[in-house]
Amino acid sequence: MAGVPPRRIQVRRKRVMSEARIVFDGVWKKFRRGEPHDSLRDLIPAMAARLFHRSGSAPVKDEFWALSDVSFEVRAGETLGIIGRNGAGKSTTLKLLTRILRPTRGRSEVRGRVGALIELAAGFHPDLTGRENVFLQGAIMGMRRREIERHLDQIVEFAGIGDFIDTQIKRYSSGMQARLGFSVAAHLEPDVLLIDEVLAVGDLSFQQKCYQRLREFRRSGVAIAFVSHNMQAVSMLCDRVIYLRPGTSPILGDVAEVVQQYVSGQNSAGDPRVAAVRCRLTHRGTSRPVSDPVTPGSWLRLECDLTSSVALPRMGFGMTVRRADGLVVFESGSTMEGHATRDVEAGDPVRCAIEFRANLLRGTYMVEPMLYDERRQWPIAALGSAVAFVIGETTRSNGVAELEPRYEFVPRGRGLLRDPLKRLLGAVHDRH
Repeated sequence: MAGVPPRRIQVRRKRVMSEARIVFDGVWKKFRRGEPHDSLRDLIPAMAARLFHRSGSAPVKDEFWALSDVSFEVRAGETLGIIGRNGAGKSTTLKLLTRILRPTRGRSEVRGRVGALIELAAGFHPDLTGRENVFLQGAIMGMRRREIERHLDQIVEFAGIGDFIDTQIKRYSSGMQARLGFSVAAHLEPDVLLIDEVLAVGDLSFQQKCYQRLREFRRSGVAIAFVSHNMQAVSMLCDRVIYLRPGTSPILGDVAEVVQQYVSGQNSAGDPRVAAVRCRLTHRGTSRPVSDPVTPGSWLRLECDLTSSVALPRMGFGMTVRRADGLVVFESGSTMEGHATRDVEAGDPVRCAIEFRANLLRGTYMVEPMLYDERRQWPIAALGSAVAFVIGETTRSNGVAELEPRYEFVPRGRGLLRDPLKRLLGAVHDRH
């Protein structure tokens, strides 16, 4: 397959964009702790155990709601991000959509052909070759043999394993298996696509191909439900987001607004002796809080009111800016910038402020305010003071920072001798 030019992936004709493909209407899902969930794989062993009266410790039968009154729709050509902490019900939602589970109350409906990118290599047989597993996996996903044969070259090329396609898959690395699994699923012609945290497979080049493929699905009218902890990917791919929160109502709305609420709630542990009474992010020179997407290059002001139960001698103030995936894009402190420190007595109220220019590209970011003294630092962000903001659309798509480059072609003769040897001789002549 080496040397074959890449082919443009053909996607089925466009759907009617206004048509709702996924309907999740007032869905509740209840489980019992200590009892298997109601998928076929779990039910068969449980029934066998009851049949043979297998002894053992009795399971705990207390009930809990994995989902409580969740509603959303996804229309053709739309991508909905599903986010939340571990245990919030994201995977349960996908299992309901794939009909592995049934809702306790409410309605879960998917209209049209469904493709699922969940466990990429789950259907592979280790003793079969990559080619044979393509046909096996495709059949499991509902593809006809003729359809698989039509896409076979594209599947192999997309996965980048042409030299190994006729090797037993047990000889593949886990990354090769995941790439092949994604490639098979990516060449379905679905009306609905369900994705569960699988876009981290392979190297950067393969991940970029995955994102491009999802954009092609979206343009062709496929309805996509995308579960992820990567807020950067959610911000890039999704039109709307639903934030699942255990024990309370979910938040459904605009990507920037919902992601900002999610990121602001993911603060790490700090020193309990330092309490942030209030932290807010505003546009510099105004009292207007940052809520809508920010234009790259805008000046922002982070302001925090705090108290400490202990004295903080020679205190400094700073911040860390992280991208939604955790990447630290900037870190600074007042002492690093040459500003004076301040002695703070226990119980004294303190207001700290820092202004900065957001020369960042599109994405979701979090500002974590920090306190410094001579010996250690207190991350006050743990107490609900981390503030999230979103950079809106830019003309650039790659990278993190906006460096404002300037380009020009410089004629070789401008300010320079054309011949390097003449330049050297000229320098010798000047010294004499």
